[in-house]
Amino acid sequence: MRIGIEIPPPAPTTAEAEDLPLAILYEDPSIVVIDKPAGMVVHPAAGHAQGTLVNALLHHVKDLSGVGGELRPGIVHRLDRGTSGVMVVAKNDEAHQELSRQFKLREVEKEYIALVWGLVQAGRRIESPIGRDPNDRQKMSSRARHARNAVTRVTGADHLRGVTLVTVAIATGRTHQIRVHLSEIGHPIVGDATYGGVRRHMPGDLRPLLRLERPFLHAARLAFKHPLDGRSMEFSAPLPDDLQRILNEIRATFESR
Repeated sequence: MRIGIEIPPPAPTTAEAEDLPLAILYEDPSIVVIDKPAGMVVHPAAGHAQGTLVNALLHHVKDLSGVGGELRPGIVHRLDRGTSGVMVVAKNDEAHQELSRQFKLREVEKEYIALVWGLVQAGRRIESPIGRDPNDRQKMSSRARHARNAVTRVTGADHLRGVTLVTVAIATGRTHQIRVHLSEIGHPIVGDATYGGVRRHMPGDLRPLLRLERPFLHAARLAFKHPLDGRSMEFSAPLPDDLQRILNEIRATFESR
């Protein structure tokens, strides 16, 4: 028996290009690395047909891969809407396939910075599987009936009064992984309303946190192999101004005592 398979070419994207500000950290014929701002959704979806990272990429980059689908050209990984930081995007099908392979096999190094409630020690490892919350489909949880393994490591910790600035590395990339894992060990990310990180009453030295309009979470570093020639590549992005200003105020209060 012979079976013939015909693979159709990628469908053209249905998303529209938009002239939106976009911080490009690096670009070559295969990839583009960007520093995504907080508040920007990665790709069009229900309720977010415009103003997404894909819309901005289509304006700034003219040769995006079609493998990601009609609404996700070039996208190989995502950041939550409220999370800022480093992302890599494929510009052709070969790069898309190779980067997807690296992410799937956990060959990509991903490091985040977060401010969490309470005292967290460096070296903490969280391995709870994550899936869709059985009681709230908008959330993720380790109580899901169909959960996938997830690993989060706290690699650095700077203890302030009542909060800890942590560096977190993830081997997997489940939806809301860092937010869920830190919340479930009793240390939700400051400003994360979905997972218990918003507090209306707090001591005076932490009052700058009331100005936070999103979770204090930033994708600070991304390392991978170039999909074309295999050379090691590493990119980082500093804390954006909204997070850095608040952190500076808290540090100043903490250090003055």
